[in-house]
Amino acid sequence: MKKKIRILGIALAFVLLRPAGAACQGMPVYDNTNFISMTKSLIESAKQTSELLKTVEFLKEQKENIMKVSDVVKQLRVVKNMADNNRRMIDIVNRDLREILNSPFIKAEEVSRVSNSFNAIIENSLSDLDFIEQILSNDYLKMTDAERTVLLKEKEMKSLEMVAEIEAKTRRYREVIAFREMQDIINSREIKY
Repeated sequence: MKKKIRILGIALAFVLLRPAGAACQGMPVYDNTNFISMTKSLIESAKQTSELLKTVEFLKEQKENIMKVSDVVKQLRVVKNMADNNRRMIDIVNRDLREILNSPFIKAEEVSRVSNSFNAIIENSLSDLDFIEQILSNDYLKMTDAERTVLLKEKEMKSLEMVAEIEAKTRRYREVIAFREMQDIINSREIKY
């Protein structure tokens, strides 16, 4: 009996000390309804992912379109600025050149030189406008919009330089006229001793 109690005690200790997870684990249960709902949710997720990819592609295309429109707007702004600069140059030449050339203090041999210097700037400006028209009217040298915009910006800076040059020449000729007028006043004054 001692032996039976000892075996029973060992068996009882073995049962009580055995891990609970191993004791409760049984045959896995396979639930068909859970599998079907999981498959449906995976299919729905795949559809949503597909729609998201389409949306990403659409947004990329729209970004490219916006960039193209932005480049065109920049080009138009540059062309408008250049047209304004040319209009300013022509106004300066029409208004100030006539005043300079009609001055009695500009000598006859200087008239053609003054006129030619202003005409050279205006002709250069007009040739730049023709070049810009060619750039914008056809696919000039297979340029991208960004390259075209850079080229137009360079031409805009050149037109600003031409406006500054015409204004400087006008100012210089006015100073020459003012100097000669003062020189004439000094030379023609009556001397009182």
